[in-house]
Amino acid sequence: MTDAADRQLAEQILQQYRRVAVVGISADPARPSFRVASYLRDAGFDIVPVNPLIQQWRDLPCFPNLRAAPGGIEVVDVFRRSELVDPVVDEAIAIGARAIWMQDGVINEPAAAKARAAGMLVVMDRCMMRDHMTLR
Repeated sequence: MTDAADRQLAEQILQQYRRVAVVGISADPARPSFRVASYLRDAGFDIVPVNPLIQQWRDLPCFPNLRAAPGGIEVVDVFRRSELVDPVVDEAIAIGARAIWMQDGVINEPAAAKARAAGMLVVMDRCMMRDHMTLR
């Protein structure tokens, strides 16, 4: 995809969907996942924190995986190493998510192809917060 096509797809996801599972979220305010999720929540997105190592993120319960999270997740925002994305995509497909968003530096072409084949929108190696800020 071209950068313009990637940007257009990112804008489509940000304008169309509001319920975002953040996989790999951190309770540490210094971590990018904490900052991005906080920004998105403050911007009106419904955040579903996913991390098996923490019980709570801000005032929300944190879920160990996507299958344990309450239904209706539209976007799965992935803060995991590239080689760990495959099982996240499998879970996202299983729960019926509409889009996979792999954050800056997260690139996994086979997982992206699998998600696209399942009918999902896919953004890779982009920051959801930064792209949302350009829409304002």
